[in-house]
Amino acid sequence: MRRKALALLSGGLDSTLAIKLLLEQGIEVEAAHYHIEFAACGGMGDENAANKAAKKLGVYLEMIDITAEYLEVFKNPQYGYGANINPCIDCKIFMLKKAKKRMAEVGASFLVTGEVLGQRPMSQRRDALNIISKRADVKGILLRPLCAKLLEPTLPEREGIVDREKLMAITGRSRKPQMDLAAQYGIKDYPNPAGGCLLTDPGFTRRVKDLIAHDELTIENLQLLKYGRHFRLSDKAKLVVGRDAEDNDEVEALAGKGDICFRLKDHQGPFSMIRGAADEALIRQAAGIVAYHSKLRNEGSIRVDYWHAKSIGKPTALSIQPASLAEVDNVRVK
Repeated sequence: MRRKALALLSGGLDSTLAIKLLLEQGIEVEAAHYHIEFAACGGMGDENAANKAAKKLGVYLEMIDITAEYLEVFKNPQYGYGANINPCIDCKIFMLKKAKKRMAEVGASFLVTGEVLGQRPMSQRRDALNIISKRADVKGILLRPLCAKLLEPTLPEREGIVDREKLMAITGRSRKPQMDLAAQYGIKDYPNPAGGCLLTDPGFTRRVKDLIAHDELTIENLQLLKYGRHFRLSDKAKLVVGRDAEDNDEVEALAGKGDICFRLKDHQGPFSMIRGAADEALIRQAAGIVAYHSKLRNEGSIRVDYWHAKSIGKPTALSIQPASLAEVDNVRVK
């Protein structure tokens, strides 16, 4: 059995420590960061943090976007969703199947993750860990160094490739054992664990459910969910209104051909856009909501310009009465 592992690196402390434990034993490690547009756990997370961690560890890191393939798994998870709309078990299975194929491509003989027994209520229970290993067909070749002593010995441990006695027996949700281990290794400036998968965030979850309900679950629409305020104007159209200058820039950057864009004329206000089919009445409704989200909401009439994204023509001007709070709340994605 070759002394090389493929590790899933999110950039967080757990996956960083899992790799460090193997490097300390002289194991060759290559890392993979699997990117899913709205998820962040296991081998996923912040790409910048993953790059930073890989450089500090001195391991090669490959970034792999699997969002498009994952969407079908996400729509119909065999093991269901967590508290919100997070299909954690199916997600891990999918990711580990991808990692197993890559393991063979890079010449590694086993996989490594930073999972901790009992840390996450849905996917890191003992029974869930067993299901994941079995369904991903990685039982025996998936090593979880942070809690390895609490689990059955894996093939690399049994064959003496990895010294089991130098692995850990961390369990539960407390981060203190990991923080102590990080201090021991001189690992500093690691990401705060308070982040995580957007699918566990109730607000983001509502937006995803709205997309699913209207058969609009695409990568482009998922990217947009992370920014702005969202309003469902009709079964075929939604409005996104920027929250601040930075948010406005993000929404504007994601505007694509066919989207209808809005901006206040001669005044500061949100950049906004309709995605989907919109007639004149819907455009006026959207302009009223845009006007409401400005400092001029109490004015009698406001000029709002609109145009089609990527077009080169002049904007069309509307003189519009700002919508009322009730009108705004009636269409807000809740």
